[in-house]
Amino acid sequence: MLRKRSRGFWAGWPVQLGGCILFAAVVPYIYRYETIDREALDTLWFTFVGCTVAITAGIWLLRNVTTYPGVETSAYILPSLGIAFSFLLLVFVFGRFEYNRLTLLLAFAISIAWLFYVHFRRQRVQKLLVGIVDLTGTFRAPNLPTVVWSSLSDPRSEDWMGLDAVATDLRVDLPEEWDRALASMALAGIPVFHLKHLMESLTGRVELEHLSENSFGSLIPLSAYQRVKYIADWLTAVVAIILLLPVLLLTAIAVRLSSPGPVIFRQTRTGFRGEPFTVYKFRTMRVDGSGGDSRISAMTQPNDSRVTLLGRFLRKTRLDELPQIVNILRGEMSWIGPRPEAIVLSQWYESEIPFYRYRHIVRPGITGWAQVCQGHAAGVDEVRNKLHYDFYYIKNFSPWIDALIIARTIRTMLTGYGSR
Repeated sequence: MLRKRSRGFWAGWPVQLGGCILFAAVVPYIYRYETIDREALDTLWFTFVGCTVAITAGIWLLRNVTTYPGVETSAYILPSLGIAFSFLLLVFVFGRFEYNRLTLLLAFAISIAWLFYVHFRRQRVQKLLVGIVDLTGTFRAPNLPTVVWSSLSDPRSEDWMGLDAVATDLRVDLPEEWDRALASMALAGIPVFHLKHLMESLTGRVELEHLSENSFGSLIPLSAYQRVKYIADWLTAVVAIILLLPVLLLTAIAVRLSSPGPVIFRQTRTGFRGEPFTVYKFRTMRVDGSGGDSRISAMTQPNDSRVTLLGRFLRKTRLDELPQIVNILRGEMSWIGPRPEAIVLSQWYESEIPFYRYRHIVRPGITGWAQVCQGHAAGVDEVRNKLHYDFYYIKNFSPWIDALIIARTIRTMLTGYGSR
């Protein structure tokens, strides 16, 4: 992943971590040390250590999540620290450890305040300065609000000084003078990227013309994480179906009363490794008994007249997807992954788009990278674009991109972005 190089005092992670530990852990500890009873000092010290660990873990999570393209750091400060401090609180409560509640609360609140302060101070140096060595004349710089492009045309010039990164097509035979110039840039600490890889990092998409262009390193994602994720999916699905049972029952009753038809919508879709399976959703459309083109019927169009009033609410909040917890328990789906398509659509896309089947290398998900980046897709061109996001997810298959998708999905549930 491409990281911004430090420019100025506020740009580096030591300011984030050091300031949080100083103002959110050390200062509250000193303050409380002078005001509490002496017999409570051990509890205060234990809380201080726990807060320091939680701050470190929260900033580590924040920095890993925000390496992905299109991520606004300020949107993930609260979720990252919230996860870290929530885990600390669970350790305290279930471990029956004594802890100082005021110190814990102060550490959490001050950490958030400090990270927001640092973020806004960094805003003036946020744009990436990227140099492009385009010897073929085919590169067209995309309009990205966080990037300023600079064309490098003379290998003897030092126009690259002060850039965050330099990119070129490293698969072509470069002239010797450019080889020397790129080596000098690397020695000066400026990252030199293959242009295609840089564009992946900036756009969140992987475009493949041939699978032999194996920028994946391997066509099989990290298998160890696949196993861990499968177990985590199953365990969280068990907990979710118990906790959400009242919501499921109330939603089922509302669907039954809203319009004639079954409560649960069933559809055969293409799943893991290309195997068909039956997906379950709360019905959000009126039952259409008129027949017609099965391919068109399987698509949800913009402002689709078949969607009921309740269905629009369920789609916007993603509550219609909750029955897919059953698919997770059966091992057919994951919480996060490429969305499964209806068999008729999947066959159509495979006939139109090379390598479409590769997206089935991981389990399909209730939410995914393409959904939170692009939203709903129906036509072949939209699906082709969506496929590039799916490839990016598979290539960067990890807990970090899953954590980012969860955070963005929560935003989607609140704003309705991408729903139809």
